[in-house]
Amino acid sequence: MGFWDVASDFFKNLFGFDQAHPLLFTQFYFWAFFAIVMAFLCFFKNKVLLRNAFLFFVSLFFYYKTSGLFLMLFVFVIVYNYFAGWWLYPRKTKFARNFIVILSAVVDLSLLCYYKYAYFLTDVVNNLFGTSFAVHDAIAEFGNMIAGREAFSVDSIFLPVGISFFTFQAMSYVIDIFRRKSEPVINFLDFGFYLSFFPQLVAGPIVRPNQFLPQLHKPFFLGRKQFGIAVFWIMNGLAKKLILSDYIAVNFCDRVFENPLLYTGFENLTAIFGYSLQVYADFSGYTDIATGVAMLMGFYLPKNFDSPYKAKNASEFWKRWHISLSKWLQDYLYIPLGGNRNGTIGSYAIILGIAFMASALAKNWWVFFSVLLLTAVIAFFIIFKKNTRKELISDINRMDTMLLGGLWHGPSWNFMIWGGLNGLGILIYRFWKSCNVYVRVLVIGLITGLCLVLKMAFEAPVFNLFFYWTLIIFIGAFVRMLYSMLKGRSLPWLKDAWSVLMTFIFVTFTRLFFRSGSNLDPAEANEKAWGTAKNMVNQIGGDWDFAMVPQIAWQHRSILIIFIIGMLIHWLPERFKRRYRIWFAKMPLVVMVLFCVIAIFIICQFITSDLQSFIYFQF
Repeated sequence: MGFWDVASDFFKNLFGFDQAHPLLFTQFYFWAFFAIVMAFLCFFKNKVLLRNAFLFFVSLFFYYKTSGLFLMLFVFVIVYNYFAGWWLYPRKTKFARNFIVILSAVVDLSLLCYYKYAYFLTDVVNNLFGTSFAVHDAIAEFGNMIAGREAFSVDSIFLPVGISFFTFQAMSYVIDIFRRKSEPVINFLDFGFYLSFFPQLVAGPIVRPNQFLPQLHKPFFLGRKQFGIAVFWIMNGLAKKLILSDYIAVNFCDRVFENPLLYTGFENLTAIFGYSLQVYADFSGYTDIATGVAMLMGFYLPKNFDSPYKAKNASEFWKRWHISLSKWLQDYLYIPLGGNRNGTIGSYAIILGIAFMASALAKNWWVFFSVLLLTAVIAFFIIFKKNTRKELISDINRMDTMLLGGLWHGPSWNFMIWGGLNGLGILIYRFWKSCNVYVRVLVIGLITGLCLVLKMAFEAPVFNLFFYWTLIIFIGAFVRMLYSMLKGRSLPWLKDAWSVLMTFIFVTFTRLFFRSGSNLDPAEANEKAWGTAKNMVNQIGGDWDFAMVPQIAWQHRSILIIFIIGMLIHWLPERFKRRYRIWFAKMPLVVMVLFCVIAIFIICQFITSDLQSFIYFQF
C-alpha cells in the first residue's frame, strides 16, 4: 500500500463516520482528538469568543463522529431553540408566552417521540385496534427526495445518540426563559456551544442554563490543584468503565442476560447484582471522564452521582443517582403537576394514559381496569377524606414522575415496569417510615404470610422470590422490635447498614427490568425484554442445587472478586475518598505521571477485544 493510500485511509477514518465504531472516551482516537483540541485551545484560551466558537464547531464534529448525518437533526434543535428563546423573552402577554413555550416543547418532544418511541407507539396502536402498521422513516424518505437517490434507509428508524439528553437540555433553556430565571444567549455560537459541549453531549449530565451559561465568558483558568483533580477524574472514570463495567459485562453479565435459561439460579442472581455495579460504573465512569475533560478546558459540570448505593431508601437513591435527570424531572414535571401541594388534570391523565398503553402492549385490559379502579378509590379519598388528600395527591405526582422517568430511558414496557417499581418503592418507604416498629412487624408479617400461601398454592418461582424477600425484611423488622423492647443501646450504624443493604437489593432487582429492556432492536424490544425478565425470575425463583453453589462461585471467582472490590470502594466514606483525591492532585508531576502510567498499564489488562459503548449512549 502506497503513501497516498495510507494517507487516504487515515483521512477517511479521521473525517468519516462509522456507525459500528462511534467515537468513545475509551478509544485512542478520542484522546488524539482531545490533544489536538487542547493544543488549539492554548492559542486563544483567553479570547473568549474565539474559544467558544472553536469549541462549538469541535463539538459538532464530535457529534458527527458519534452519530453521522443525525448531526443535521442536532443542528436543527440548536437553531430552533435559540430562536425560540429570543422569540419568547420580550413577550408580555400570558397567551403569547404560553403559546411559544408550549410550541417549543411540542417541537422538541415530537422529535424525541418520533425517533425514540415510533416502534413503541406503533405496537400500542396495532395491539389496540388489531392493525398491522409498520414503522416507516418519513424523514429519511424526505432526505432521499432531496438527494434524488436512495441515500437513506426508510424501513427502520435509528435512534440518534444522546437525543434524550440534548432535548431535555434545550427544553430547560426555553422553560427557564419562560420562568424569567434566565435570559436568552445573545451570540448564537455561544448558545450552540452550551447545547453541544462535547464532554457531556451524548450521555449527560443534563446541564441547566444557570449552571453553564455564566462560565461562557469567564477567562480560562486551570490551577495546579484543578489539573490534578481533572486527571484523577479521568483515570477514575477509565478504571470504572474498563475494569468494573466492561470486564463484568463481557465476561459474565451479557452472556447470562442473553440466555438466562442456560445458567443456574445462582448465576442469574449474580448477573443481576453484577449488572447493578456495571451500569453504575459505566455511567458514573463516563461522567467522571467528562468532568475531568471539561475541567482541563476550564469548565465545570454539575455533579451527577453521589455514591447512590449508599442510599438508605428508594427516595434517597434518586437524589444520588443521575442527579441531573432527577432534578430535571422534579423541576419540570413533578412540580408543574402540583408537587406535594395539589393535583392537576395531568396528574390523573398521565397515570391512566400509561396504564392504557401498558394494557394495549400486554393485550390485557385487566391492567387498565385495575389501574382505573385504583385511581377511582384514590379519587374517592382525595374528595371525601381531607386529612389524606395532600399525601395522596403527592403520591400520584411522584408515581407519574417515576413512570415517565422510566419511559424516558427507553421505548419498552420493561422500562415502565422499572420506573413503576421505583415509584412504588418510594411510596412504600413513605408509608413505612410513618409506622412504628410494631405496626411494621405486623404489616410485613401479614405480607410474608400471604406470600407463603401463594408460594404453596401456585408453586410459581415469582412467589418464591416474594416470599424470601419479605421474609428477610420481616426478620430485620422483628429483630429491631425485640431490640426496642429490650431497651438496647442505640446502634445507628447497624440500622444504616441494614437500610443500605435492603435498598441496594431492591434497586438491584428493579434493574432486572432495566437491563432486559436495554440493547435491543426497538422493533422487538417489548416481546424480547419481557421474555428475558420472565426467564431470569423463573431461574432465580426456581429450585437451587446449593451443593453446586461453591463450585459455580469458584468458576466465576474473578467476576465475584471484582464485584466485591468495586462495592467496597463504592461504600468507602466520602471523607476518605476526598482525601485521596486531594492527595493525588498534590502529587509532584513526575510522580503523578508515573502513577498514571502504572494505572493505564493495569487498566489495559482488562480491555476487551471490542470496546463497549457507554450504556447511556442509547438514551
